[in-house]
Amino acid sequence: MEYTSPTFNDKCYELLKNVPKGSVTTYKIIARALNTNAYRAVGNAMKRNQNLLNVPCHRVVNSNGSVGEYILGTEKKIEILKSEGIEITNGKIVDFNNRLFKF
Repeated sequence: MEYTSPTFNDKCYELLKNVPKGSVTTYKIIARALNTNAYRAVGNAMKRNQNLLNVPCHRVVNSNGSVGEYILGTEKKIEILKSEGIEITNGKIVDFNNRLFKF
């Protein structure tokens, strides 16, 4: 069997699997963990995530603490984050710095 190296998206997803419930990370933090400044590429990877059950892309938010977009819609993202114990007010994570997961 031939080995193929993981794609950029696959690397993003593998990192993201480490973010626990009740925590969030940012596109920028994921990019830096992959030794790149390709924050938008991380966002594109999240948009293309086809495995929402195993890759919690709803836990990736903007660097300013705003929730940002989600493949199933922003309202669904907020609903899921709230179900994981994250408080959100006016589209922003309350206590953002204490909820932030860094690799």
